[in-house]
Amino acid sequence: MKKLLNDPSRVVREMLEGLAMLAPDTALLHDANVVVQRGLPAPHARRVAVISGGGSGHEPAHAGYVGEGMLAAAVCGEVFTSPSTDAVLAAIRASAGPNGALLVVKNYTGDRLNFGLAAELARAEGIPVEVVVVADDVSLRNTVERGRRRGIAGTVFVHKVAGAAAAANRTLDEVAALAREAADAIGTMGVALDGCTLPATRQASFSLADDEIELGLGIHGEKGVQRTQPMPADELTETLLTVIADDLQLVNGERVVLLVNGLGATPPMELAVVARAAINGLRRRGLVIERAWCGTLLSALNMPGCSISVMRVDDARLALLDAPTRVAAWRDTGRVNVDGAVGVASHADGGAVAGVVTAMRAEQRSTLQHSFDAAARALIDAEARLTDLDSKAGDGDLGSSMKRAGEAVLAMPDTAWPSEADALAELAVTLRRAIAGSSGPFYATALLRASRRLAESRAPSASDWADAFDLAVSAIAELGGAQPGERTMLDALRPAADAFSAAVRAGWPLADAWAVTVEAAKKGADATASMMPRVGRASYLGERAVGEPDGGAVAAACWLRALTPFVR
Repeated sequence: MKKLLNDPSRVVREMLEGLAMLAPDTALLHDANVVVQRGLPAPHARRVAVISGGGSGHEPAHAGYVGEGMLAAAVCGEVFTSPSTDAVLAAIRASAGPNGALLVVKNYTGDRLNFGLAAELARAEGIPVEVVVVADDVSLRNTVERGRRRGIAGTVFVHKVAGAAAAANRTLDEVAALAREAADAIGTMGVALDGCTLPATRQASFSLADDEIELGLGIHGEKGVQRTQPMPADELTETLLTVIADDLQLVNGERVVLLVNGLGATPPMELAVVARAAINGLRRRGLVIERAWCGTLLSALNMPGCSISVMRVDDARLALLDAPTRVAAWRDTGRVNVDGAVGVASHADGGAVAGVVTAMRAEQRSTLQHSFDAAARALIDAEARLTDLDSKAGDGDLGSSMKRAGEAVLAMPDTAWPSEADALAELAVTLRRAIAGSSGPFYATALLRASRRLAESRAPSASDWADAFDLAVSAIAELGGAQPGERTMLDALRPAADAFSAAVRAGWPLADAWAVTVEAAKKGADATASMMPRVGRASYLGERAVGEPDGGAVAAACWLRALTPFVR
């Protein structure tokens, strides 16, 4: 496993130095891996210092939460290893005064021992210290008693509640009480799609097969409580929510906040899908979602997966969550737009291309519809091949784009096409909406240009279709600025259009004309394998793109071939 590291034995210190350089309101202790708020008052004037920490590898936790309104200091151990007692004591000395310190500790043995001993040593020096242990992992509810569960991502909620209470100048006893009540109101459960890789070993903590996921894992690369098969995001989220809601005994009408947390290698796209499912799941249970946060807030190195945390709230706790903080890793508001997915109507489409509308005979309409459907199914079937080709020379989305296009075409209503021209115009609208990226505009523009040509005739002939094909291909070249020979879909479409026009002008039977058209498209697509890309994303790769045909050209040859039974 490749890593952007120097010496693995110095990764934590170098990371903290980098984080401190990027956060002007923090400072790094010279002799300990402790990040503290910069500019704290003199000890006698300090408020309660909220301190947390644990092993590194959970970034942005814990150093990322040091700042006004959250942590006064964060103690960072080696990767997945509790910090030493001396480091915790150094953090207390550097940030606390007579008003004392609250230590927020996740329920792992090493953390409890080292933070607990440091608390005793600090008390012996005259610094009041309270310890709050977070044990929010509901996946262990059938394995160990509540007090022995692990502390995981819900700890971030406790940081915020305690930090806001301290910033409001509450006493140590009050801050500790609020933090404990918050910890007791949280339930969290996670899922891993694979293990994570420790910097020193560069080996995964565990490995999962393609048909396995791990439910109920901790945050140190340890395995979960159940290994099961992958499932859609909605089903997986519901599985996690069910355990959380049952453990917290949530009932209709209760107020909650939500945290969807990435474990280090989960992209925002997937986290947002989970957040959607979680919000919908909580609403179905009749719960009032007061706030929601989504992002990587407490990770497990590069583990793919996520956790979901739910916390009960009342007005007082919600006010502490809403209190301002100057911590970049925490998004202040967390306000949730629960109706945001309902949708807002856009302006009217404006209709399809105006043209001569004629009523096609039933058999004509049926043939045209069946031909469109055949092309659509061919693109759906080619998804894997197109994805593979595009991954080698582009961004890998062509297969999924063409599949979406095919599915959209199959969903077009039977009544959409009063004429050939209008059929192509409707197809242009369908593809424009279904295909993102460059393919959508290319195909939509081509179809609109062809539609206008066919609208000139009440009963388009083979010659009219040949002209429309030629104009469509020219439209793509004009829009994209490409020419044949530059490794694009034009390398299949231009020779196909030329072959069709020549055969029609020569008076060939339509079936024969189409046969040479399809063959020209295939040869053109195959020839792109040896072409140097000049436009598009493939051009960034230069010679590295040579060797496989262009995906766009192969897609064009694919749907042209699928039309063959219907061209007669």
